Amino acid sequence: MPAALHFDKGLANTIAAETSLSFIDGEKGVLEYVGIDIDSLARQSTFEETTFLLWRRRLPTSGELSAFERELHAHAPLPHGMLDLVRLFPRSAPPMHALRTLVSALALFDAEADDSSPAANERKSMRLIARTPGLIAAFDRHRKGKPILEADPSAGLARDFLRMLNGAEPTAAMAQALDVCLILHADHGLNASTFGARVTIATLSDMYSAMATAVGTLKGPLHGGANEGVMQMLEEIGSIDAVDGYMREKLANKDKVMGFGHRVYKAYDPRATYLKTFAEKIARDTGNERLFEMSKRIESIMHEAVAAKGIYPNVDFYSATTYASLGLDLDLFTCIFAMSRMAGWTGHCIEQLDGNRLIRPHAEYTGPHGVAYTTIDRR
Repeated sequence: MPAALHFDKGLANTIAAETSLSFIDGEKGVLEYVGIDIDSLARQSTFEETTFLLWRRRLPTSGELSAFERELHAHAPLPHGMLDLVRLFPRSAPPMHALRTLVSALALFDAEADDSSPAANERKSMRLIARTPGLIAAFDRHRKGKPILEADPSAGLARDFLRMLNGAEPTAAMAQALDVCLILHADHGLNASTFGARVTIATLSDMYSAMATAVGTLKGPLHGGANEGVMQMLEEIGSIDAVDGYMREKLANKDKVMGFGHRVYKAYDPRATYLKTFAEKIARDTGNERLFEMSKRIESIMHEAVAAKGIYPNVDFYSATTYASLGLDLDLFTCIFAMSRMAGWTGHCIEQLDGNRLIRPHAEYTGPHGVAYTTIDRR
């Protein structure tokens, strides 16, 4: 290995890109999108406005936001060929496998798939963000034997997703709860899936290939699958009365408690601050107080046991309660994460292409040298 190079396992201490999308201070528990703190955005913005912010690096005027929403929502209806493809999928297929395949397949129905101009890339990014809700809802209804519902371009993405998924108009509180979750998950620095997307687009591949890479990376339980683990834990515990005993055993065995700790944050995850409040409200409104009370008790026990070590709830902990209160199936949780992160992934790809350089790190070879080839008759 050349003297200037050093091995950094997991690239934990390597700066691999420059970005102006989001800023994280893990020690202080800070997350900002283009300088605006995440809590303010969750309380006051919408997912569509947040997408504009990430792409354009500023908040829109009222007129700009209306125009952006109209253009974005107009892309929501899926090509009929995509609906035919969804109906060919096995109903037993895991949703993240289905989503990864469908995101890739969108390129087959886009005449601009290989047009790498900035304008075409933005249009493709809009199609990806607008159509991902329909892909998820279409597959879920297909696997349940229900008719697939088409998108309504006049509706907001969060509200229309819940309508397409459940076959009924959501309440305003339900639509807002999902919209808040989409804002909170929209971007998060150079995480694994965002890095994967930037690596792919840096080869001058296409936006659909980059998004398929990102979805496949997000699927891993060390990345996007954590909120599913939180819900599995709550289901395993079962009731508020069983929380203390369950947690005593977990802590005694030094087992990982899902939804706690983060590779970046050594303070309270800023995305979880408002989400905790919202999770309580939506749980109460939908009759799921039991889930929230269990979550709150788990947090209290963990605070007493490990908060001094810098282990706090992360965004997955209360997003699991929120998604369950919205009636989302457990195996759709990571798909919702992908639906949100499309905003950040596409924004990073557009940013990567501005002054692009191929991402090609070195590897340290640890194998043998000078091994003689043995012919097959002597092996």
